[in-house]
Amino acid sequence: MKSTNYQNTFIAVAEDCPVSQAAIPPIRGSEKSAVNLQFETLRDNPYRYTSDDILFAVYALKNHIPKSNYDSERELFFTKSQACLRCSPLSKRYGWGTHHNAEGKVALYAIDSDDYKKLAQDSVLTQVKAMRSKRK
Repeated sequence: MKSTNYQNTFIAVAEDCPVSQAAIPPIRGSEKSAVNLQFETLRDNPYRYTSDDILFAVYALKNHIPKSNYDSERELFFTKSQACLRCSPLSKRYGWGTHHNAEGKVALYAIDSDDYKKLAQDSVLTQVKAMRSKRK
């Protein structure tokens, strides 16, 4: 199984993130997008889930996978490489950093918050940036 989990890591917003204040991803159309589901999961459950948990839960919801099939579908889902939270629009477009604790559990932090600034300066954490949206 390939994992997207990080431990003791802070993923800061991308260098080319267009916002200086975090924004809630807008819901477009009648169905929530993957970024809407990621945001709601992380906002409502800080440090409850790993990156793998979040990515699979969003995939399962979007693909209407019954909970009775989660174990086998999750195993199948992670047989292929998956994009980690560094690729999420939360950090690329909407101004949200993610902190991954020692257990790999994730929480969201708004770029304009004091907690974000503290985490971004924490030398104990591995510091990485979200993927850029555009090439240099």
